[in-house]
Amino acid sequence: MTESDTSQEVLIVTGMSGAGRSTVANALEDLGWYVVDNLPPQMLRPLAELADKASGSLPKIAAVVDVRGRDLFHDIQAILSDLRANAQVRVVFLEATDDVLVRRFESVRRPHPLQGEGTLLDGIHEERNRLRELRASSDVVIDTSNFNIHQLANATHEMFASSDDPALQLTVMSFGFKYGIPTDVDLVADVRFLPNPFWIPELRSLTGADSQVKDFVLSREGAAEFIQKYAEALAPVFAGYQRENKRHATVAVGCTGGKHRSVAVARELADRFQGLPGVVVHIKHRDLGRE
Repeated sequence: MTESDTSQEVLIVTGMSGAGRSTVANALEDLGWYVVDNLPPQMLRPLAELADKASGSLPKIAAVVDVRGRDLFHDIQAILSDLRANAQVRVVFLEATDDVLVRRFESVRRPHPLQGEGTLLDGIHEERNRLRELRASSDVVIDTSNFNIHQLANATHEMFASSDDPALQLTVMSFGFKYGIPTDVDLVADVRFLPNPFWIPELRSLTGADSQVKDFVLSREGAAEFIQKYAEALAPVFAGYQRENKRHATVAVGCTGGKHRSVAVARELADRFQGLPGVVVHIKHRDLGRE
């Protein structure tokens, strides 16, 4: 393997039809990636070799690979294995729930590529079956069910704008269990063991970003101990992520409604994580605006 081989970076964008591959591809192109859409998997190796011969003018290339390749798609796993031996390869898999995919296809009035004579759901289920192994071996899985086009583009920018930076891009997300556990996270913490400020009239209308709620939550028995020990426990995890070239991770902190306890604890954890070597922290409150 030559030095130029090891420097070549290849990003494979794949996943469910209707999950946002085109949006991600456009966002990557805006970030300076050389993007090829609907590429047959067999062309991945020649593309990487061509980019390598470009004397560094194409250090980052992204290829959208999916079931539109029909029978050519069957060899994707073997092709990726071969490609990983000669280049830095990451696979990003986009998915969404069945009902969201159906709504998206219906909104553009296009059939699913595997629908045939069946229904939209028939095509979606067949695609999930064909992609099961590829999803399991992907480096990043993004559930776009709750994203609009602009949110997905912003998420892509956040994830890949600093792809040359070896730091771990860590998102600390607060959420409410009553709205469902986020599907595209790496670690989940449950802080419902702490007393709920919702039941205190003067705190109910506030959030964990307000000092009154923050002080209440962090002063409860077990709160400081949990935050300290959880941050200490995850420090070697994040160091391991960096050693394994995992550049993006999400820690989700949940309470009942995602408004008080989870917000306060997530902000405190984010401050702790920010001090870890090689970790750049972003904070997101998924359910803070919900009623």
